[in-house]
Amino acid sequence: MSDRPFKVLGIQQIAVGALDKSRLRTLWIDTLGLTLSGDYQSEKENVDEDIAVAGSGLLKVEVDLMQPLDPDRKPKVQDPALNHVGLWIDDLPAAVTWLESRGVRFTPGGIRKGASGFDICFIHPKGNEASPIGGEGVLIELVQAPPEVVDAFARLAS
Repeated sequence: MSDRPFKVLGIQQIAVGALDKSRLRTLWIDTLGLTLSGDYQSEKENVDEDIAVAGSGLLKVEVDLMQPLDPDRKPKVQDPALNHVGLWIDDLPAAVTWLESRGVRFTPGGIRKGASGFDICFIHPKGNEASPIGGEGVLIELVQAPPEVVDAFARLAS
């Protein structure tokens, strides 16, 4: 039995980036048939994104189609093209506390509201001397699952 005070429930999202998100829309929405469900812009995060979804209901998965507002500025949401993976977490504050105590490095900003309105934070792609565990080149978003998603995963797991 693990002393881990949280569970990773499943994939909440993947985020892909390109210099021009219209090409991403052609693939993900027009060709693969995902549904456009919203959009999001942030100067601070240098992103203009369309939010597409696969599936429906409580277990739907977002595919965020991102392009930079300024391709010369960081963060460069188009590089790498698979920008990040988002994981549903049943207890985000407990997860962050526990992971930090074990040397996981987080990006600046702490827990905050994300584009879809859920509390989020990011595991840094690279560890450092103070916090040696990172995403080994992958940015990982931890997303607080709302109670109905936690319940849905629990029901389907049994």
